[in-house]
Amino acid sequence: MGKQPNLYAFDDITSLASTLRTYVIQCQNAGFERHGLFKVAVSGGSLPSTLAQALLKPSQGGSEDVVDFTQWEIFFADERAVPLDHADSNYKLLKDELLDKIPDELGQPNVHIIDVKYLDDVQELADQYQDALMQSFAAKDSVKLPIFDLLLLGCGPDGHTCSLFPNHELLRESDAWVAPIEDSPKPPAKRITLSLPVVTHGNKIAFVATGAGKKDILKQIFDTEEGRSLPCGLVNEGGAEKVSWFTDSSAVEGVGFPRRGSL
Repeated sequence: MGKQPNLYAFDDITSLASTLRTYVIQCQNAGFERHGLFKVAVSGGSLPSTLAQALLKPSQGGSEDVVDFTQWEIFFADERAVPLDHADSNYKLLKDELLDKIPDELGQPNVHIIDVKYLDDVQELADQYQDALMQSFAAKDSVKLPIFDLLLLGCGPDGHTCSLFPNHELLRESDAWVAPIEDSPKPPAKRITLSLPVVTHGNKIAFVATGAGKKDILKQIFDTEEGRSLPCGLVNEGGAEKVSWFTDSSAVEGVGFPRRGSL
């Protein structure tokens, strides 16, 4: 058996957020050592509010507990083809939950948003966003795939992540870094998303999944053969030990896959 993802379960969101903070700062500091920046991709859903809980609490002191947003480059793991102030925008969600609440002393990250000129042409929207990735990850030399320091993802009740949906042809996309989708089974239909190879190529990949509404899909992903072919299962398979799941006890009730005790 190959290497396995890491599954962490916490009694409540507060303790989850505390450990998530430690994990994100470890990834941040590793990025700083690698290239002086922290390149991170973020999803929507409930993730931004959990992220805010983790990152905006006061530092416990010491260099191991410092968030330095000035060196962060934030990309979106997926985005909806809507204006930036629209209720469905992942940017708006992150802005409302996290970005607008960052205290001045922590600095402001460099956030890469979609070019709203191309909302009516999702292929062009995806191409433009891929160009932004290329400028960041391949400015000096050509690379086959970008390597994010960390991707922070969610898990839908159907096992989707980013805007990669079960049994969708996009799961077979192997060339594009950013792909358009015009038939998302979850509205809005038009979106762009990082491709599966980009997700699994990251240095670290973290899922945050909480609440009893997630227990059936997590049991499927971790304990069944068919769960391996769901998008989240494919990330587990491709990312292996680079993948960590941050869950609460109600989300993993009945899941047989072994939990890890600490980071």
